Order: sequence, then structure tokens, then C-alpha cells
Amino acid sequence: MNDETQLPRFREAFFRRERRSVPRARAFARRALADWGVEARGEDVVLCVSELATNALVHGVPPGRGFRLHLYLHGEGVLRVEAHDSGDGEVRVPVPGDEEEHGRGLLLVSVLADKWGVGERDPGKIVWCEFQGLEGRQGRAHREHAPPRPSSTEGADLRIRAQSGRG
Repeated sequence: MNDETQLPRFREAFFRRERRSVPRARAFARRALADWGVEARGEDVVLCVSELATNALVHGVPPGRGFRLHLYLHGEGVLRVEAHDSGDGEVRVPVPGDEEEHGRGLLLVSVLADKWGVGERDPGKIVWCEFQGLEGRQGRAHREHAPPRPSSTEGADLRIRAQSGRG
């Protein structure tokens, strides 16, 4: 019996360092999910995209630069969201106080996503999260291309520190 190998579905977008990039990142994710026929957990995915985009803008993107958002839907129903930025700094889940208005983004990502973590790139980092069990329909999305390999200028180092969000 021949099993058909399905390449991951992939979308990529670049966003400049500006306030309107976060709603644009959400719209980008909603379009990809709709094109791929992914409905389950869609709002969780969009909220995590929003948080990763916000963190990239606030903590990871130097002036005059931007960030890339990658979305992959693998044949096994795993959706991976990656925010690539050129800033340095350690990514951690803070413990905000009750009165603080900020600092809950990665806490939300750690609760909503099945996994999340940080990978290195030169310069910068890749903050990612994954959602499992998201089967999409075939069709237009099936004809999309496989993700490009990182170029030597991106220097993606895939030593990933995985962290589990759900038990």
C-alpha cells in the first residue's frame, strides 16, 4: 500500500515595527486558517498569534526592523506558529501581580497552546507555539509549497527549548 506524503502547508508574512502590525498579524492568521479549513481552536490560535506578535514588537524588534510570522500546518494536524525577530533577550513567562496591566501574553500562550518554546537565530530568536488535532480540509491549501529552508543569513539554529503548556 502506498501512503501519500503530505507536505506541510505554509504561510509567511513580514510585519514592520508599528502598532498596526498586530491586527494585521491576526488577520493574516485568520485568512490562513480559513483557507486551510481549520476551525477547531481558531480563536486560541489567533490570540496566541496576537500575543507573539505583540511580544516581538515590544521586546524583540529594534527600531527600523520588523518581524516575520510563519504558520505551518502539518499533515498530522499540528499547527505551528513562529514569530521570528532580530532582538536579543531571554524569553520567560513572568508572574505579574494582580494590579499589573501587562505581562500576561506568554502566560496565555502557555495555557492555550499544547507546546511552546524558543529557538535561536542570528540575530535574534524564534518564539513558537503548537496546537495539535487541527485537521484542515484539502483543496487550495493542499497545493501550497513546503516551507523554505532557513538561509545562512537567517542563521536559524533549531536547538529548541520545548515547554509543554497543556497537561
